[in-house]
Amino acid sequence: MPDPATGMLPGETPAPAVPHPSGPLPTRLLPDSAGVSAEGRLTLAGVDVVELADEVGTPVFVYDEEHLRARCREAREAFGSRVAYASKAFLCKAMARLAYEEGCCIDVATGGEMAVALAAGVPAERLVLHGNNKSVEEIEAAVSAGVGRIVVDSFGEIDRLASLHAGGAAGAALPSVLVRVTPGIEAHTHEYVMTGQDDSKFGFGLASGAAAEAVERLTRPGSGARLVGIHAHIGSQIFSLESFDRELSVLGPFFAGLGLEELCVGGGLGVAYVGGEEAPTISQWAGAVRQAARAAGIGDHIVLSAEPGRAVAAAAALTCYRVGTVKELPGLRTYVSVDGGMSDNPRPVLYGSGYEAFLPREVLAQRPRTVTVVGKHCESGDLLVRDAAVPSDLAVGDILATPVTGAYGHSMASNYNKVPRPPVVFVADGAWRVVVRRETYADLMALDQ
Repeated sequence: MPDPATGMLPGETPAPAVPHPSGPLPTRLLPDSAGVSAEGRLTLAGVDVVELADEVGTPVFVYDEEHLRARCREAREAFGSRVAYASKAFLCKAMARLAYEEGCCIDVATGGEMAVALAAGVPAERLVLHGNNKSVEEIEAAVSAGVGRIVVDSFGEIDRLASLHAGGAAGAALPSVLVRVTPGIEAHTHEYVMTGQDDSKFGFGLASGAAAEAVERLTRPGSGARLVGIHAHIGSQIFSLESFDRELSVLGPFFAGLGLEELCVGGGLGVAYVGGEEAPTISQWAGAVRQAARAAGIGDHIVLSAEPGRAVAAAAALTCYRVGTVKELPGLRTYVSVDGGMSDNPRPVLYGSGYEAFLPREVLAQRPRTVTVVGKHCESGDLLVRDAAVPSDLAVGDILATPVTGAYGHSMASNYNKVPRPPVVFVADGAWRVVVRRETYADLMALDQ
């Protein structure tokens, strides 16, 4: 459990302090369509955000639809037709349809994510199934549906594919698979989202020889699969493109001798969450990956793909809350309590992640007041922004927003303390629509017997 005093997990080290200036919110943290009305209020795609929050209620995730579409198009143009949107970042039927419409495959990590994408009308061939512990049922469902790629993660999974094929349960067609390789690269990111190091629950180790063994087993007759490529993923929220240079330099010699047609470098591109952070664009990332691939001896004829998720969805959204309590502790801090919290954004508690806060009613206002924005849960560690810079006139009843919440908010949301999960709203062309409705108390009890 997190330490009540720090909100951090055992063994976790604090993230470097990011200074919170007293100036206005950096507008580059807002979605592409953000604007400011004549009254100084935030608009998204021409929609007044305060009015939207008042009508829909709070908390609410508000997404700029064109921002999502633009990032998907950028990914498709940068990496080609096998690029996959990593849906674990944010998934609902509307998002799956959007990514597919913009030319992306969809990366799904469970049978549930696969079911949502298929229900959205995404062709199975455009899905990539991940997971370090795929069940027989998940593999069989993927093969039966004709999922485009299965990323094989363990020897047990190789056995399951062979058994399904031998038993005839999977049908006549062999699934196309990639072997997930653990390259031994420690990306510069939080230890809980590092995945490329040797000690990882994901994939086959390169240094140990497990990756080579997996390739050999999948190319045997009767393997129940058609091996088409290699996959690797080294972590999430990575700002340094040099990490991908190292990934390709390690994978290159291994991949070159296999005669395979595809290489996926995974996802993990970081995004800026607070003022002072800078992140590469998807296009810059793709350029660096292609250059590193060539340097590693991987020819331009190879299908080089990636799986952006956070880089597509994070900055596309903001979360609106309503302030319920302002509690001043003289000489200590001021707590601003809102009607959401760790149930709709667990990242600050899980990873010590930093966010900004602002008032959409005066988006360009100075923010000289330092407060701690906390949620409504019965947990001392339930915080959203530890040292938030806000306008001096913040008051009970205000709509307070946190930007860059489009990734791993809705998708990691919970019902802790039986709090219903917020709705998801898309804005576009001066209008808004609810794509995921707000949960009700009846929903919370729907599974109770």
